[in-house]
Amino acid sequence: MKALDLAGTAVTNTLRSKLRTFLTVIAIVIGAFTLTLTSGLGTGINKYVDTMVEGFGAPDELTVSKQADGPSLAPGGEPTEYDPDAAASGEMFGMPLLTQDDLDALRATEHVTGVETARLVEPDYIEGADGRKWEVPFMGASFEIDMLSLAAGRAPAEDGDALEVTVPTDWVESLGGAAPEDVVGQEVTLVASDPLGAQSGVDATVVGVTEPVASGSGAGPVPSPELEQRLHDVTTQGLPEEQRNTYFQAIVTVEGMPENEAAVKAALADRGYQAQTLEDQLGVVRGIIDAVTWVLNGFALIALLAASFGIINTLLMAVQERTREIGLMKALGMTGGRIFGLFTLEAVVIGLLGSLIGVGLGVAVGLVANQVLTQGVLSGVTGLVLFAVNPWALLLIIGLIVAIAFLAGTLPAARAARKDPIEALRHE
Repeated sequence: MKALDLAGTAVTNTLRSKLRTFLTVIAIVIGAFTLTLTSGLGTGINKYVDTMVEGFGAPDELTVSKQADGPSLAPGGEPTEYDPDAAASGEMFGMPLLTQDDLDALRATEHVTGVETARLVEPDYIEGADGRKWEVPFMGASFEIDMLSLAAGRAPAEDGDALEVTVPTDWVESLGGAAPEDVVGQEVTLVASDPLGAQSGVDATVVGVTEPVASGSGAGPVPSPELEQRLHDVTTQGLPEEQRNTYFQAIVTVEGMPENEAAVKAALADRGYQAQTLEDQLGVVRGIIDAVTWVLNGFALIALLAASFGIINTLLMAVQERTREIGLMKALGMTGGRIFGLFTLEAVVIGLLGSLIGVGLGVAVGLVANQVLTQGVLSGVTGLVLFAVNPWALLLIIGLIVAIAFLAGTLPAARAARKDPIEALRHE
C-alpha cells in the first residue's frame, strides 16, 4: 500500500465511528482553542508594549539619572544627618537632580554622541485668542516633538528661539475651531506662577494639532524648547542658580548599540549615574505578561494531555474492533510497519482535525473580542491591542498538537502491529 493510499485509508477509518471521533476531537479543540487565545493575548499585549516603547524613544538611547546616595524613600530606619551641600543641589521625588556639570560629564563619556534634557513645566492656564482661559492638566515636554502624530500643521521647531506649541485634537473646539486646521496659527498665552505665586504669561503660536498615540505623547500641549525654557524661567524666578539649572534625567544617545551598551552603563555607574534602556524599564512588565501567558498555556496543555488519553482510548477500541481486519491485512502481505503507520496516521488525522478547528475558532474569537473591547469599553486606551495573530505561533501550536496525537497513537498502533495474523483471523 502506497503512502497516499495509506493516508486515504487512515482518513476513512477515522470517520468510521463518527461520534467517538467527534468527542475525541472536541477535547483537542478545547486545548487548541485555549492555546491560540493565550498566545494571541501575549502577542497582542507585547505588541502594544512595543508600540509604547517606539513612542518613548529610540533603541540607541539611555535614560540617565543620578544614583541616590541619601536616605531611602521607604519609611522606617534611622535618620540621616543633614548635609547642606547636598540639600542645595536640589532633589525631585527623593532623587538627586542633574546639574550642568553632570551633563558635561555625560557628554565626555566614551561612545556617547548626544545628551538631551527637557524642562518639566506646569502652566496655570492657557488663554486663547478669544480671551477664554483653560486649565492645563497635563503639559508635554519638548523631547516629545519627534514622537508626535499630527492631525494638522507641524511640530514645534526644535532649534532657534521660536515660541511654538501644539495642542491635542480635544482642544480644537475649546479654542474656537471646527476642524484641526482652524486653530493652526492661532496666538495663545501660557501663564505660569513663580515660587511666590506671581503669574507671568508667555505668548506662543499654535503650529500643530496632535492625535493621541499609545505612548501618550501629544496628550497635552507640547512646547518648543525655547517656550519650555521661558516657562521654566517663570516658575523658577528668584530661586538660587543651582536649583534653576537642574534636570531630573537626561536622554543619552550611544553609538554602536547594543554592543556598547554594557560599557557605557558601567562607565556611567562608576561616575554615580544610573542608565537604563526602555527595554530595561519595561522588562518587568514584559516578564509579568509572559508569566501569565505561560500559566494559561499550562492549563491548555493539561487539556491536551487529557485529549491524548482520549486518542489512545479511541484507537485501542478501534484495534479491538478491527482485529480480524488487521489479521486479513497481514495475511495479504501488509507488514507490521505499514499497520503501525496506518494507526499512527489515524491519530495524526484526529490531532490535525482538532488543532485546525481549535486554532480557527481561537483566531476568530480573539479578533472579534479584540475589536469589540478596543472599540467599546477599552476605547479610551489609545493604540491598545489585546489579541494579535502570530502565524509562526499558530503553526507551532498545530505542530505541537499533531506531535502529541502521534505519540498518543503509538501505543495502540504498536499493539495492532504485533498481532498474530492467524489469531487475529480467528477473533470473534
